[in-house]
Amino acid sequence: MSRLLLKNARILLENSTIDKGFILIENEQILQTGTLEELPATGQDTEIIELSPKHTISPGFIDVHIHGAGGSDTMDATFEALNTMAGVLPEEGTTSFLATTITQEKEKIEAALINAAHFQKDQNTPGKAEVIGIHLEGPFINEARGGAQPKDHILEPDIELFKRWQEAADGTIKLITLAPEKANGYEFIRYLSENGVVPSIGHSDAIFTEMEKAVQAGAKQVTHLFNGMRGMHHREPGVAGASLLFKELIVEMIADGIHVRPEMIKLALNAKGADGMILITDSMRAKCLKNGHYDLGGQDVKVENGQALLADGTLAGSILKMKDSIKNMIDFTDIQLHEAVQLASSNPARQLNIFDRKGSISEGKDADLVVLDENLEVAMTFCRGVKAFEREVKGN
Repeated sequence: MSRLLLKNARILLENSTIDKGFILIENEQILQTGTLEELPATGQDTEIIELSPKHTISPGFIDVHIHGAGGSDTMDATFEALNTMAGVLPEEGTTSFLATTITQEKEKIEAALINAAHFQKDQNTPGKAEVIGIHLEGPFINEARGGAQPKDHILEPDIELFKRWQEAADGTIKLITLAPEKANGYEFIRYLSENGVVPSIGHSDAIFTEMEKAVQAGAKQVTHLFNGMRGMHHREPGVAGASLLFKELIVEMIADGIHVRPEMIKLALNAKGADGMILITDSMRAKCLKNGHYDLGGQDVKVENGQALLADGTLAGSILKMKDSIKNMIDFTDIQLHEAVQLASSNPARQLNIFDRKGSISEGKDADLVVLDENLEVAMTFCRGVKAFEREVKGN
């Protein structure tokens, strides 16, 4: 039995905040939380980390849309690639993620699915970010809104092909980005919804009435709102307008100020509220690396000035870090820290139906925790109770 005590910090609990409190961790899970006055006696077998009232402990961040980081990508289809991602993501506070695919040949997608499923089953370890499933982005999307998704491999929604892939992935596909207006789109959404997979509308050219049908069929999410979709017009709300209107849809947001202007992020948050948005990074393999040229789905991507672009100027994912997404939301909108954290923790956990074990600081849940300093930089990250990252302080 291993015990770890974090004390003397501000703690963002599931439904409240403690200014000076403690979290006692035992065997990967949160055993107890409280104020310092409620701190129980601890034995010599408990490791104690003294923090400061300037520190804030938040639940670990969950990224449901991330292709790569640290030079690796889900589509590399190797344990080494996912292990690299799992190792670097705690630096930005991410403690779990959906390995996200891109539109490619069927064989390449299937290889990535099998690899991610095996990694989730056998390779996840405390002390690294955890693969909690797969996000299948494409190939069931609309060529007209493909963005950086390779258009040569786009397919019509196909339930039988999905069944084959879900079997290959051992049931770990949790989220699919698709275009409902394509042939068989509504039937596909209905099947996914009835079988516990989140249908997310993205790379779609749907008009409002088609969005209505998609919601009626069971659509629950919208992939990177405003990017890769029909925009909003005062006589045709399109995907973007419908996403803001329908309460059944929670929207993903890439809050880097590049994919979406800060004013539009504020507009979306005002419309959806803190319960209606999930922060994502949509990052590609160049994250954490220097400027240069990198591969995304067989395409050359130039990374410069904080942007990842194809040769024709199309945005190709991002190099955004989740910790910066949190800070940007506070800068761009009127949101408070605990609400910004909600967008990256409890909202994705609820959407993936794993809120019973992740997404908030509550007794009995996985000890996925992020210690933020007064500048909202990540000071430490714990993945299932094991320290996965600690930032070096200059001068020490």
